[in-house]
Amino acid sequence: MKNVIYLCLLLACAVCPSAGTASAFSGSAESAQTRPASSTRAEIGFPAPDFTLDAVVNQEFKKISLNDYHGKWVVLFFYPGDFTFVCPTEIKGFNKALADFAKINAEVLAVSVDSKFSHMAWIKSGALDKLEYPLLSDFSKKAARAYGILDEAQSSARRGLFIIDPGGVVQYVLIHSDKVGRSVEETLRVLKALQTQELCPINWKPGDKTIKH
Repeated sequence: MKNVIYLCLLLACAVCPSAGTASAFSGSAESAQTRPASSTRAEIGFPAPDFTLDAVVNQEFKKISLNDYHGKWVVLFFYPGDFTFVCPTEIKGFNKALADFAKINAEVLAVSVDSKFSHMAWIKSGALDKLEYPLLSDFSKKAARAYGILDEAQSSARRGLFIIDPGGVVQYVLIHSDKVGRSVEETLRVLKALQTQELCPINWKPGDKTIKH
């Protein structure tokens, strides 16, 4: 009987290896894990939920899909709503850092559940200065649900930020209180750390040594 139990344990280890390693950034999602059918949110190491949404780009309406950015890093952030107080500080902050993101092959996309018309009115009001990246409208709330950051009670998106690698795999997730704005500097730091594909210790910054193993 002991031999049978030991054999079963060996088989279990062979079928279910340790799952702590994220996929390599090879430019394809082939190495990503298979997304569980029951999953209700974007998860690290799994393909990012795709979407096609209305957007305002340079004060024009366009359709934008996540797949349009295949081959690039994507910083996708959701915010609670247009014509609010903290949200414009974030949107303008990422706008000022667009050149820094472009240097490392990254695109920025902002999303809320407001309509494309609300986005257009907000942009034309001048509250966002000259916005140079897309503002996406998740009016159906499908994307917010797919990424697991929809506040059902408030019917708005949480402050959720996702870094997606060139193969379309989620590599970083940040979700926190709606009262606190996110850090553009920290987003850039994490993105650059991920791009090293190495182990980065606490407070790592570009130019610092990584951990060899």
